[in-house]
Amino acid sequence: MTTNHLTIPATTRVSTRALLTGGIVAGPLYIAVWLGQAFTREGFDPTRHPASLLANGGPGWIQTANFVISGLLSIGAAVGLRRTLRGRGGKWAPRLLGAYGVGLLLAAVFPADPAAGFPAGTPADYAEISTRGMGHFVAGSIGFTGLIAACLVVAAHYRSIGRTAFSRYSAATGILFFGAFAGLSAGAGSRPTIIAFGLAIILGWTWIAKLCADQRHNA
Repeated sequence: MTTNHLTIPATTRVSTRALLTGGIVAGPLYIAVWLGQAFTREGFDPTRHPASLLANGGPGWIQTANFVISGLLSIGAAVGLRRTLRGRGGKWAPRLLGAYGVGLLLAAVFPADPAAGFPAGTPADYAEISTRGMGHFVAGSIGFTGLIAACLVVAAHYRSIGRTAFSRYSAATGILFFGAFAGLSAGAGSRPTIIAFGLAIILGWTWIAKLCADQRHNA
């Protein structure tokens, strides 16, 4: 279903397209900054350390900024989707994607605790949870729950308009992300769960970019 351009002011259409473009850019930007640090920060091992740990140490401000920028772009994309999606999906999907953006902003406010030898100098068995660390866990729960639910709501929306392929893609993304997040929560930082979660992050951001690109045609 497309938006009737005759009933929407040109300036609104332009701003909507800009917001959705931000949603397309957010994922590649986040991933580039994350992996750029992952392979250059001393002591960081992407098979042992989740991206959140990069907010620790001297250059930690880079990952903090990454959370803030990607969070704001995600919230902006949610506003854009609110203008293009219709029906029940148009009501809930933007709110849920907005919750993901809020989770990213909260992750910047409450950085993850040092762990598993990172940053350099941290004991390999260090795993204490501080108040800020608990805040980071809550931020992740809010954000990732929002993203998973958004995938499922969008899947239902696209199924209702006959877009079966994108519906299945959205549902698969939500299910796989849920599995990876659950595995990370239960796996106590094991290599397989860290790797699976890293891949899920890439999968989730790719889905957001594809959704925004698809809806940009309706703006």
